Amino acid sequence: MKKYLIAGLLVWLPMAVTIWVLQAALGLLDGVFGWLLNAGRAILPAAAEPLIDLLLKIPGLGVLVMLLGLLLTGVFATNMAGQWFLRQGHRLLNKIPIVKSIYSSVKQVSDTLFSSSGNAFREAVLVQYPRQGSWTIAFVTGKPSGETALHLHGEYLSVYVPTTPNPTSGFFLMVPRADVVVLQMSVDEALKYVISMGVVAPPLHVVPAAPAPAITAAAPSAEPARN
Repeated sequence: MKKYLIAGLLVWLPMAVTIWVLQAALGLLDGVFGWLLNAGRAILPAAAEPLIDLLLKIPGLGVLVMLLGLLLTGVFATNMAGQWFLRQGHRLLNKIPIVKSIYSSVKQVSDTLFSSSGNAFREAVLVQYPRQGSWTIAFVTGKPSGETALHLHGEYLSVYVPTTPNPTSGFFLMVPRADVVVLQMSVDEALKYVISMGVVAPPLHVVPAAPAPAITAAAPSAEPARN
């Protein structure tokens, strides 16, 4: 009986967690869309009230509208006119005392993580943590900079050590490059390994050995004829 219960749990648990995550994400998008519609009641005339109530009742419409809004925002932000307006908005937000600290910090982190030219979370490594001889998986986020780099002698890497089974919390470390072991597994495979507490091991990536140089037989040297 216990074996069958565990087998059933292994079938339904991944599906239930997937549905829960998708439902939470869709609910968030629908909530933002509903908030925007309710905020529009103060601007639109009273004749638009029935239309707003109708739009709020359509399931999934908020997700489609929010995705379309993100797509149009991306198109707007990638042309010259959009970039000019964004720069003006950045300057305005950076002048507001409380908003400046929050906005600049979030923008700096998001630009680093999602930039196509950045190296954050592009590589999984092994580091010794929390003590010598104890190893864990970490993700390279870059190299130390600023004042911290002045106090570190040699080559160092900035790494993020995620916690298990929730990888959104963790520890930031600066470790010597010589103490870091680079892994062949991808970041997705390493995350699965961390979340599963080492149960779901990624496939072994064997680095093909370099072919041995071909050995050619040396031609026999001709001996001088003896008289």
